[in-house]
Amino acid sequence: MDTFLIKATQLILAFAILVIIHEFGHFLFARIFGIRVEKFYIFFNPLTSIFKWKPGKYFGFFGKKRHFKGVDPDEDENQSGGRRSFWKDTEYGIGWLPLGGYCKIAGMIDESMDKEQMKLPPKDWEFRSKPAWQRLLVMIAGVLFNFLLAILIYAGIVYATGERYVPLRNAGMGMAYSEAAHKIGFKDGDIPLTADGEPLDIPAEARMKMIQAKSVSVLRDSKDTVRIDIPADMMIRLDEENRKGESAISFMAYRLPVKVTQVSPGDGADKGGILAGDRIIAIDSVATPTLDSFFPELEKHAGKTVAVKVARGETLSDTLVLPVKLSEGSKMGIGLEVDPSAFYRYEEKHYGLFASVPRGVEMGTERLTSYAKSMKLVFTKEGAKSVGGFGSIGSIFPEKWDWIAFWNIAAFLSVALAFMNILPIPALDGGHVMFLLYEVIFRRKPSEKFMEWAQMIGMGLLILLLLYANGMDIVRLFK
Repeated sequence: MDTFLIKATQLILAFAILVIIHEFGHFLFARIFGIRVEKFYIFFNPLTSIFKWKPGKYFGFFGKKRHFKGVDPDEDENQSGGRRSFWKDTEYGIGWLPLGGYCKIAGMIDESMDKEQMKLPPKDWEFRSKPAWQRLLVMIAGVLFNFLLAILIYAGIVYATGERYVPLRNAGMGMAYSEAAHKIGFKDGDIPLTADGEPLDIPAEARMKMIQAKSVSVLRDSKDTVRIDIPADMMIRLDEENRKGESAISFMAYRLPVKVTQVSPGDGADKGGILAGDRIIAIDSVATPTLDSFFPELEKHAGKTVAVKVARGETLSDTLVLPVKLSEGSKMGIGLEVDPSAFYRYEEKHYGLFASVPRGVEMGTERLTSYAKSMKLVFTKEGAKSVGGFGSIGSIFPEKWDWIAFWNIAAFLSVALAFMNILPIPALDGGHVMFLLYEVIFRRKPSEKFMEWAQMIGMGLLILLLLYANGMDIVRLFK
């Protein structure tokens, strides 16, 4: 339950941040052009809201409204123009349904479907009264701010922590691969060299390049260069593999020696005589030189006493065979070194304040490009089955709170939100942009009746997609 709460909290916090930034983009550009923003809400508020506040006028909780002293409740709030105050003419609130958020922009057909306002004569401070180029910028602003947020987060991460990685060429024991990777030709120990002829070096970037490539070249057995063809649906295969939990490795990982970093007092390893710093090299005479060979072998002996062969000393020249009692879960009570830089020569980059920004732009652009490429798979039969909702999104957050991991995931989700919102679907920002471009090209607006129907159809499609995605999460729970 604690794990669920931690993941859920991270998901809601990240979602709230992304919604605020997205809607603030719309709000800011609307106000710059003198367009009145009637409401600014985090999350949706059908029927009621958790909190609402209009500066200098009223505030309220759970649908109840209290006016400030000296304010006339019957005053017509629609009489003020859009330029009277930059922010005081807007009602700010928090809805109870965490599926998004919205800005209600005066004189615009949006999710509020305020038809009564659209029947009145246009005011100069309404969205519909502004030039097409201004309305276009207002609609693009949300997507732009999400992408800028991702860049800012990535820049902040590299500024705060730098980048430390083991180049693939330095991985002396090569890489371990998942079963899905084995099926298309990868072998444990292979060192990736190129993807579609492009050299591979940084592992975080290499993984996605390899999955999206047509072919990958690897160095095998330290001597042979082997070409491996990558199927077009490789990402779907890996996603399915991860969902089923069929592999402890997500496509590929460094092959690392089994080095003990800590021993839990009273557990099997402690009673058997294993010490921190030992290298485990065999289980019951079966060689386990790497983590990817150690864990599967350990699982075969759950609840039994096994002979664990370790190498000890500064040069690891001393070897001992120690009896260790495993738990029913195949645990012996040890911590293991999983940082590749502890075994291989690594490279480290540090960024100053100004240098971190270009790196943030580069990382944001790479994530956007990769996400856009992967989206084409959604429209295949296999891709449709892999679609997930909030459960799938929440599952990518770590089980323990880690701010760096949180911001990395938030940045990626911000990129994804930007891409999804710019798709030319009515009810999304991209749908409004599509109709505005039509107006710019053909010098005429689509009719308001057409816009109303497009908005309703778009909202219906989005609701169906939302139900399908979250329904797939539920289906997978019972598989």
